[in-house]
Amino acid sequence: MKSPFVTAAAIAAAALALAGCQGRVQRPACPAGQTCLEYGIEIEPLTLDPQKANLLSESRVIGDLMMGLTTETPDASPSPGMAQSWTTSPDGLTWTFQLREAKWSDGAPVTADDFVFGFRRVLAPETASIYAYMVYILKNGQAVNEGKARPETLGARALGPRTLQLTLEHPAPYLPQLLMHQSFYPAPKHVVEKHGDAWVQPGKYVSNGPYKLVSWRLGDRIQAVKNPHFFEADKVCLDRINYYPTPDAVAAERRIERGELDVNTSFQSNRYERLQKTLPGYARTHVALATSYLSFNTRDVAPLKDVRVRRALSESIDRDFITKKLLRAGQLSAYSFVPPITAGYAPGPKVVWADKPFEARQAEARALLAQAGYTPERPLKIEIKTANNTDSLLLMEAIQADWRSIGVEVSLVQNEGAIAFAAYRERDFQVGSMSWYADFNDPVTFLALMQSTTGAQNYGDYRNPAYDALLAQADQEPDAAKRAQILSRAEQIMLSEEGTAPLFYQVTRALVNPRVTGWTDNALNFHRARWMCVKG
Repeated sequence: MKSPFVTAAAIAAAALALAGCQGRVQRPACPAGQTCLEYGIEIEPLTLDPQKANLLSESRVIGDLMMGLTTETPDASPSPGMAQSWTTSPDGLTWTFQLREAKWSDGAPVTADDFVFGFRRVLAPETASIYAYMVYILKNGQAVNEGKARPETLGARALGPRTLQLTLEHPAPYLPQLLMHQSFYPAPKHVVEKHGDAWVQPGKYVSNGPYKLVSWRLGDRIQAVKNPHFFEADKVCLDRINYYPTPDAVAAERRIERGELDVNTSFQSNRYERLQKTLPGYARTHVALATSYLSFNTRDVAPLKDVRVRRALSESIDRDFITKKLLRAGQLSAYSFVPPITAGYAPGPKVVWADKPFEARQAEARALLAQAGYTPERPLKIEIKTANNTDSLLLMEAIQADWRSIGVEVSLVQNEGAIAFAAYRERDFQVGSMSWYADFNDPVTFLALMQSTTGAQNYGDYRNPAYDALLAQADQEPDAAKRAQILSRAEQIMLSEEGTAPLFYQVTRALVNPRVTGWTDNALNFHRARWMCVKG
């Protein structure tokens, strides 16, 4: 198999091949006496390297192969993972973890050194991890990532084979949630040092979670089987999982109907009512810790550097039409970036025009464009780059119509999902469409995206020293209520500057065959296969 770092052309070809064959794929036979799950995921992963991954579809697979110090319960709460216990210093800065006796899938022991190695690897400049900023919470993390400090100075030390000590830059009571994230997974030092980045290829990949990688056929499926060395292998029901990239939600729905898939992690939003009739008991929704939004490329696109243009574009979008008429699966119009259900959130921040009637907002948007020099004779011309799944296309067509109504000439560029996000990371876009699902239940998982130090995932390159300073102040504030207010002030600054255009708060959507047990709907949208089974 090719390295996961495939070309855009290869991904596009695979996506086309997949789209053409989805209607013909038959359910593979499950070996006698075993339990198998056929699992549809959003798009083709680019990598299964936990230190380099960032797509939701990648996280779904990697989270079944690997495990961090903490891990998800069925409802996505943190629980002991590779760490069986831990203690915290009175100042909240030093955490000491006792690791359980565990093995990699090749039988080698999982050690504290593997965690230290993984943390250093995600921060190494040559790794170019899009999630490196999350590991800045470790002492000297940012300095290591920027090449200003040696890896040995990082606040992560192996005190013994099964004792790991982490020293933080600031207190973080949410650390057990954060440690569930793939960026904090260990890396098998003995394998990575032997194979380099090629360690993630089938045949070389070793994992410490409930499953191990068997094969990856690009454009078809990823196959994993139960890891006999997992510390609770006797409690894992599923013997084999096939993960199928299924970007065409309606085609995936048909595969569910035919029994080719047991689970698909999405469905076309506006088909929810229909699905309740055609597939009763299959369609699952749940309020999500997730916001769909637009990013404006303020680094390279001159008109978008003007806050008047960004405000005109954002306020002229009819969010209520999108949520109530177009998507219709329980989404709520968003006028802030952090979902109000987020733990530790102080409600209040919102875009400055939120309370105006839609007609007044459209009129103001036209006036703002005119002030910025864009008139019917010299219209603003803008391009939206979006993934080519059905929901995204419907959404972007609605936004295109709203913008045309205020005199903007809008074109749409559709890419396969992985290609679109690669373009966003490279800033090869003008306006991009994305959703952010919380990595952990705290406002920081949203607000950190807009910090100037975040890097690639700050797609619009929003920068404001006052915003950064408030987030830094919040990191040092031990009082939860005061911290929430500081974060609220930071968000209001960003929203007042139209740093992004929040569209709506998401709901999780999945099609789950009632024969599948152990799937628990939750706001973080984490569903680990170790908890699932399939009834006969």
